[in-house]
Amino acid sequence: MVLSRAKTDFWQKTFDGYVADSGHFYHLSVPGDFTFSACINGKYATLYDQAGLMVRLDSENWMRCGTELVDGKRLASVVFTRTYSDGSTMPDLSETEPVWWQAIRKKDSIETLCSLNGIQFSSVRMGYFPPGRPVELGIMCAAPSGPGFEATFKNLKLQTAST
Repeated sequence: MVLSRAKTDFWQKTFDGYVADSGHFYHLSVPGDFTFSACINGKYATLYDQAGLMVRLDSENWMRCGTELVDGKRLASVVFTRTYSDGSTMPDLSETEPVWWQAIRKKDSIETLCSLNGIQFSSVRMGYFPPGRPVELGIMCAAPSGPGFEATFKNLKLQTAST
């Protein structure tokens, strides 16, 4: 379990000029291609409460995917940032149950997938990610508008080209 502090977020410039790089990110350095997955849930209560996976080079080059609360509903959310954040959402797989998220890095792209059982995954989004550099990879959470947010992460699994 991770408890996010209030007024934390990851976002860069798009839409209203808002910039935030204050969310919680627990990570390790990973070179090359990989598949990373985790089972994620939380006590989503306030606008934009979020928990998920993150792949990061620096504050202006990253991807986060997971569940985010928008207008009182849980949404599957993916944000790619290359100087400017580019986000997309769709209805989450569940309003209450944990959701498995997976990030796959292959050369110059990252694919994000989600699942209810951790076995059968559906692709959510794919995007460009700068190749040839090690990344920081891990779990993230944030509470942009609320008093804090409790997120849970289970069954973290990393497979690299060498494993």
